[in-house]
Amino acid sequence: MSKEIESIFKSYLQPKKAYEGGKGIPSKGEKKIYKLSSNENPLGQSPKATSALINAAKNIHIYPDQTDIRLRKALVRDFDEQLAEDQFICGNSGSEIIDMILRAFVNEDDEVIFSNPCFLPYSVFSRWYGAEQIDVALREPDYSLDVEGILAAINNRTKIIFLTSPNNPTGTYIPEALMNDFLSRIPKNIIIVLDEVYRHFADAEDFVSGLPYVKKGHNIIAVNSFSKTYGLAGQRIGYCYTTLKIAQYIRQIHKPFLLPHTSTEAAIGALSDIEFIQKTVQTVLDGRKFLSQAFDRLGIKYWPTQANFFLVDPPLPEFEFTDFLMQQGVMVRPVSQFGAPGKVRITIGDSEANEALIQALEKM
Repeated sequence: MSKEIESIFKSYLQPKKAYEGGKGIPSKGEKKIYKLSSNENPLGQSPKATSALINAAKNIHIYPDQTDIRLRKALVRDFDEQLAEDQFICGNSGSEIIDMILRAFVNEDDEVIFSNPCFLPYSVFSRWYGAEQIDVALREPDYSLDVEGILAAINNRTKIIFLTSPNNPTGTYIPEALMNDFLSRIPKNIIIVLDEVYRHFADAEDFVSGLPYVKKGHNIIAVNSFSKTYGLAGQRIGYCYTTLKIAQYIRQIHKPFLLPHTSTEAAIGALSDIEFIQKTVQTVLDGRKFLSQAFDRLGIKYWPTQANFFLVDPPLPEFEFTDFLMQQGVMVRPVSQFGAPGKVRITIGDSEANEALIQALEKM
């Protein structure tokens, strides 16, 4: 490559380690593999979503809806009419929504704050727009939010603060009292991006979503996904909700024909399948109880979780641990890349997958 062309490359886009998604199930071999590495729905997808997807496939030769309005109307119903349709923005996955937010608000040399361990795209995507990334790490050993540390890091270049509740990969959450205190002390010109894609699995009495804060007018953008509870990871569809003013601003960069017809129909179908949603949540809650009891029995160190996965401190070096489990037919994920060196994330599966995991750990 010539030096001349390199001279126009943006300095902050020079090669660095990129985000690596979870691995797929190996295609070779007859042994069954239980994939507990990507936080996917243990039950598959909603039958209503499947039916809607099949019907939509008959018309894939036609351009999809120009806007996301039909899905936004479905979301209004899902939120019991507490928000207006213009307060929702839909996109190709929760990651796409995060990218859109950064594109709308962040300029070169602005600052973005996040708290490791966390979802790596907060950092990677911020770099795409030349932002300086400020990591105010979660407090150990319980991985709680360092409110004072974040407040001390804020300056006139701070544009966005990422919060996650429940957090990936730790499974921890931000209690309502802590969230209230934090928001009361944040300058009014800063955007809070609250990643709440695992909110359906949170059952703590003091868990709080972004909804009450958006209704009160806080500068919060709550990011959600159809990949977890609804089982549509392969359709890559997500959404956010926020105040009307912020949503109208972001919508200016919303591309026409952004959502595939099949994804839109599958998402609308999934939202309507209350029975499947409830079954999914109950499966995760039951699996969470089963695995925590088994981890206690086996002496596996883990963090209490409000999500559909556990963060564990394995009894072997992380890659030895994951390789051993893979040999037993169980895929789990090391999360050093997420800012948790030496730790491993294990998705809660159905009862068969959970049993297979425990049997593998007993062999270890």
